This record gives sequence, structure tokens and C-alpha cells, in this order.
Amino acid sequence: MSSVTEPGGPGIERVAIEDASLGAFYRSMNPTERHTFWACAAGWALDGMDFMIYPLVIGTIIGLWQVEPGTAGLAATVTLLASAVGGWLAGFVADRIGRVLTLQITILWFSFFSLLCAFVQNFEQLLVARALLGLGFGGEWAAGAVLMGETIRAQYRGRAVGSVQSGWAIGWGMAVLAQAVLFTWLPPESAWRWMFAIGALPALLVFYLRRYVREPEVAAESRARAAASGDRPRIWEIFSGPILKTTVLASLASAGCQGGYYAITTWLPRFLTTERGLSVVSSTGYLAALIVGSFAGYLVGAWLADRLGRRPLFLIFSLGAIAVILAYTQLPLSNAVLWVLGFPLGFFASGYFSGMGAFLTELYPTRLRGSGQGFCYNFGRGIGALFPALVGYLSAQVGLAAAIALFAAIAYGVFFVAAFALPETRGRVLHADT
Repeated sequence: MSSVTEPGGPGIERVAIEDASLGAFYRSMNPTERHTFWACAAGWALDGMDFMIYPLVIGTIIGLWQVEPGTAGLAATVTLLASAVGGWLAGFVADRIGRVLTLQITILWFSFFSLLCAFVQNFEQLLVARALLGLGFGGEWAAGAVLMGETIRAQYRGRAVGSVQSGWAIGWGMAVLAQAVLFTWLPPESAWRWMFAIGALPALLVFYLRRYVREPEVAAESRARAAASGDRPRIWEIFSGPILKTTVLASLASAGCQGGYYAITTWLPRFLTTERGLSVVSSTGYLAALIVGSFAGYLVGAWLADRLGRRPLFLIFSLGAIAVILAYTQLPLSNAVLWVLGFPLGFFASGYFSGMGAFLTELYPTRLRGSGQGFCYNFGRGIGALFPALVGYLSAQVGLAAAIALFAAIAYGVFFVAAFALPETRGRVLHADT
């Protein structure tokens, strides 16, 4: 190990990453790390399933309740805006009461409101239920990401946290599979309700968390010190002193990467069925290519996060995402070519997320890690939340393909610039006082 001093901060201890192979982290895990890994991987998968259910049924909602596309996109936006608030609050609470307990509370919360979505009687009720779901949805990521980041050792953190992120693609695949089965067996009027009912499954994960997952020692020690000294973290502390610059840049990076992702994934199912003339069921194969590419992107991104570093991962994938989404939406391609392009689109539009959890964990001191990480990532969700609605409204003037391309390119450009301005954190060792 070596210690270096960075501008504006104390001595930062780093550990060399000697074995950068993708599977090295799992072979070397102790039981605590392994239990936490699987709990968070399952949480991310079910989180992804819950969120992706709405984009998959958005066309049915529009048809059944005669909702305008922009208004339908508003439900996705409201979910993400609420998740921004929930993520920040959950991060702050995690610094106060612990990562594991906060994670359990947030999972139960969004599971309950996903089930409630299955019983709404009009779009206004759905909007409220999705907003309340968003509070727990954002909180789950904030608590789970910091739990993973603090539990896994520095030399494996990028790959472990990134591999957990791949659970999102699995959850997305589960949602698409559920859509294919339910919309084949049931009429659309009831199939979409069963989709939301399935979203209550994450509640079962709480039993595993209570039995097997422990609070990270570094977090418990930091909270004990804060309690003894009376210097508990304050919710606005991440906006003061030298930490302010980190918060601003990390928030912009989070906004860019999530704005691009949500602009694509919220409206791509609708793009395939309207502008490409595919049915809900026949579009499943195109979404499958996108999901497989996304899963591969998460795994490769996890490897690159430790092999090259967090910043190079972000820079490469943001440029790749811009190039592929422009080709996918703007070139006169056949549906067969579009199916092939689904893999690189999913790859570049998702893989950079593998580095985000570890990166945000390493940017903040332990006493502020939940608050800082929760705010930045979920501020990104809040700004990114505007993109589905903006795409929906602009599509009425320029078409859905052009609207998706425009907002995705802007978002990934912001991500590139902000990531370039932030420091590299690969190999950083976490302590209770740093």
C-alpha cells in the first residue's frame, strides 16, 4: 500500500490492484463480503425490474386512459424526481442509523407502492403511487451502494460494485419476460396491473438482509465517534468547504449519465412500436438484444473500473453512447440492423454505471458518505427525471427518434465534461476518519 496527498484533502491511502481479472474479487471474498454482494445484487435486480415495468406498459397506459405522450412521460419523471429526494434523505439517514437498516426500510417502502400501482383506477392515482414508490426506489440505491462500497476491500471494489450493478440488466430482463408472458396470456387491460403486482417481490429480500448482512465496520466506527464527540453529520454539510466542488461536479456527472440513460430506456419500447411498427410482443427480441448488451456492458465496465480507472471508463463509454444512439435513431437502417445495434447501444448506455457506485463512495469521507453519495447520484436522477418528459413533449414537434437522440447526446456530453474534471479514485482505502 502507498499513501499520497491530494489537493484540498488529508493523506489518501491507496492499495495497488495486482490482479485486475474480473473474477478475482469473488474468489477472494470473505463470508461477510459475499453475503453483502448477493443481497445488493438481488436488490439491484429487483430495483431494475420495478423501475422498468412502467416504460414497458407506457404504451398500454396511453391507449387505455387516452393519455398524451408527454403526460405519460411525466409519470417516469415524477418517479425519478421523488427518488432524488428519497435517495438524499436515505443517504443522510444511513449516516445516522446505519446502512443495513436503511436498506431494509427503503425496500419495504417501494415494494408496497409498486403493489399499490396495480390497484389504481386512473392516471392521477398512478402518478401519486409512482411518486411515493420513487422515494424508496432512490433510497434503496443510496443505502445499498454505500453498503457495498464500504464492505468490499479497495482492490476489488470497482469490480464488485460494478458486478452488482449488472443486476439491473437482469431485473430489466425479468420485466421484459414478464411483459411477454402476461401480455400473451392476458388482455392488456389486466396484464399491466399484474406487471406492477410482480414489483412487490423485493419485500422478500428483507428476510435475507436481516439474517445475513452486517453493518460495515468503518461505518459503525464512524457513527460511534460522531456520537461520542457530539459532532453528528449535518444534512447541508456536503455543500460547505472543499467538499462543495466535489458535490457539484459529482452531481453533474450523475445528472449526465442518468439523463442519457432514462431518455433512451423510457422511450425505446415506444419507439419500436410506433416508429418501427413492431407489436409489444415482437419488440421483445429487440429489447432482449439491448438488455444482453447492457449486461455485458456492466461486466466489462466493472472490469475496466479497476483495470483502467473510474474516469477513463466514464469518458470512453459516454462517447460510445453518443455515437451508437445517433446511429440507432438517425440513420435509415433496416429493423434487422437495428436489432444488431441493440447490443452496442445497451453496452455503452449502461456499462459506465459499473463505476459510479465505487466512484461516489471513494469521493466522500465516511461521516458524510451516505449523504454525499445519496445526494449526488439522486440529484442526477432528479435532473435525469426531466428527460423522459422533455423527450415526450418534444416528440410532438420533431418526432420521437430525434427527441431521444437530442436529449441523450446533451446528457452524455455533460457526463463527459464533469467526469473529466473529477479526480481518479481507483484503489482508495476507506477509513472511519477519511
